[in-house]
Amino acid sequence: MAKLKIASIPNDKPVRLTIELPATVHRDLLTYADALARESGQTVDPSRLIAPMLGRFMAADRGFAKIRRSQLPSGTEG
Repeated sequence: MAKLKIASIPNDKPVRLTIELPATVHRDLLTYADALARESGQTVDPSRLIAPMLGRFMAADRGFAKIRRSQLPSGTEG
């Protein structure tokens, strides 16, 4: 089986957002949650995948990382 990028869902205090997703993205989230459940043996609510996926996406975006570094106060590492 393929190694999934999201292995666990952190239990962090959430900030509630209401969003609309294209149906294709929702279907892919359902499929991903099913694959993760088969791999980990735990049921995963597809909506709980969105935050870690966005986090990984932003962490891998070099342009965003550069902008973020430029906005940090002097002497602070992020």
